Amino acid sequence: MTEQQALLKKAITKSAAALGSAADFIRTLQGWRRWLAAFFAGIAAALALAPVYALPLLVVGFSVLIVLLDKSAASARPLRSAFFIGWLFGFGYFLAGIYWMAFSFFVQADQFAWMAPFAVTGMPAFLALFTGAAALLSVRFWRDGWARIVLFAAVWSVFEYLRGHILTGLPWNLTGQALAGSAIGAQTAAWYGVYGLSLITVLLASAPAAGLSDIAGRPLGPRQRLMGVAVMLGGTALLFALGAARLAAPDPAPDGKHFVRIVQPNIPQREKIDPDYWGRNFHRQLELSKGAAPKDGRVFVIWPENGAPLLNEAETALGLLSEELPENAILIAGAVRRATGDDGVLRYYNSIQTFAQTPKGRRAVGAYDKHHLVPFGEYLPFYGLLNAVGLAQLAPYGDSGFAAGPGPRVMNAGGPSFAPLICYEVIFPGALYPKGERPEWLLTVTNDAWFGDTSGPRQHLDQARLRSIETGLPMARSANTGISAMVDAKGRILQRVPLYESGKIESALPAPLPPTLYERLGDWVYAVMVFVLLGWVISRRK
Repeated sequence: MTEQQALLKKAITKSAAALGSAADFIRTLQGWRRWLAAFFAGIAAALALAPVYALPLLVVGFSVLIVLLDKSAASARPLRSAFFIGWLFGFGYFLAGIYWMAFSFFVQADQFAWMAPFAVTGMPAFLALFTGAAALLSVRFWRDGWARIVLFAAVWSVFEYLRGHILTGLPWNLTGQALAGSAIGAQTAAWYGVYGLSLITVLLASAPAAGLSDIAGRPLGPRQRLMGVAVMLGGTALLFALGAARLAAPDPAPDGKHFVRIVQPNIPQREKIDPDYWGRNFHRQLELSKGAAPKDGRVFVIWPENGAPLLNEAETALGLLSEELPENAILIAGAVRRATGDDGVLRYYNSIQTFAQTPKGRRAVGAYDKHHLVPFGEYLPFYGLLNAVGLAQLAPYGDSGFAAGPGPRVMNAGGPSFAPLICYEVIFPGALYPKGERPEWLLTVTNDAWFGDTSGPRQHLDQARLRSIETGLPMARSANTGISAMVDAKGRILQRVPLYESGKIESALPAPLPPTLYERLGDWVYAVMVFVLLGWVISRRK
C-alpha cells in the first residue's frame, strides 16, 4: 500500500467513525431530548429553503430523522413513536418555513393581531400531521439497509402530494423547492414537476443515513457508513450536471415586437387597502408606467395585485391612462372589480383586467377572476358560523370576502396569449391554464407586502420560477413589493426589482420553449417514479 493510499484509508476511517459517533449519540437520546432532536432536525431542513439555501442542513435534518425512526421501528410501540417523531420534525420544519404568515395579522393589528400566535403555531401543527403520517406509514413497513431510505422518500413525497391537494391544498415549502434558489438545480422539474423533484431531493438528503444506523443497532463498517454519503454526493452532482446541460442548450430568440413593462410601486400595505390613498397609489403606478412603445409592436404594462381597485368604474383614471400611455400599450392590471349576478347579489372579485385603447378611450376589454382563493385571507369559510363568533377575512371586500372565478383561463390582449395567475395561484403546479390551451407566456401579479421583509416573498418567487421550468414558458411577475421579476422559459431571472424598492422592469418578452415532458404528461411521470421505487422495496422484502 502506498503512502497516499494509506492516508486515504485513514481519512475514510476517521470520517466513518465521526459519522458513526454522531449517529450513536442520536440513537441514545431519550424522552424530551429525542423530541428536541426531531424538532430541531425539522428546523435545520427548513433552512435549506429560501432565503438561506443551506442545502447541507437538508441532509443533516433528514439523516437525523431516519436515525430517529430507526429507533422508533425497534421500540415497543413503533407506530405511535414514529408518528410523534415525524410530527415534531414537521412542526419544526413548518414553524421555521412559514412563520412569516403571522406578519399579515399585524397590518390591521387592532383587529387581527390577537390571531397571530394561533396562526403561527396552528398552521404548522396541522401541516405536521402529514409528516407524522408519512413517518408512521414508512415505519409500518420499515426494513434495514437501503430499502427503508427508498421507502421513506417515496412515502414522504406522496404525503407532500396529498398536502398539495387536500382541503384546497397548500403545496408551500415542498422539499424540492430547496433547489429552486438557482435555475441549475431545478431544471429536471421540466421532466417530472416539483413533486418528482421533491422525491429526488428527499432520496438524496436521506441517503447518508443508509449506513449510519439500522433497526438492531448492529455495528457497520467504514465503507457501509460512507456509501450513503457517496450516493448523495454523486446523485447531487448528476442532478446539477443535467441542469447545466439543459441551460446550455440554445434558446429561441424573442420576436422583437412584444415587450413588458413590469411595475413595482412599493406601497405600504395599510395605505394600499385604505380607500383614502387609492388616488395617490394610482398616480404612483401611472408614473412608473410611462415610456415609449415600439411602433410595430406592443408593450404590456403590468400592475400588481389589487393595483387599482374598481379601475373599470373610474372614468377620470381611465382618461389619464388614455393620455399618458401609448396607444399601442396594453395595461394589464391587478384590480378589484364588482358585478351583480343574475341573483341580484353584488359580488367582489380579485381580478386581472386588460385595458386597451378604443374609440371611446381606454376601456377594460378582458378580465380574469381569481378562482383559487386564500381561506381566511380572501374569504371566510363557513361564513355564518365564524362571523357569528367574531372572525373575519383579512381582505376587506364584501361581507364574506371575494367571490371565486370559474377557473383557469388563457387571455389574449392583442399579442402572444398568456395565462393570468394571481398571487397564491402560482404555487399550484399543473393548474395554471386549461389543458390543451397552452399560452405563450405566464403572467402573475401579487402583493407580498402583507408579509414584511421575511422569507415568505422569497419563497413565493422560487415557486413561480418552478412553474416556468415545468411548463417551458416565460413569466412576467409584478408585485406591489416582493419581488417583481422577468423570468425566462428555463426559470432564469433576467431582471428583478428587489423587495421594498420602487421601480420597473423593461424587457423584451422572452420566447417560449416547446412543451416540456411535464407539460405533456403532468404528474404521471412522478407517479411512475413512486411506483417503481415502491416496487423495488417490495421486491427486496420478498
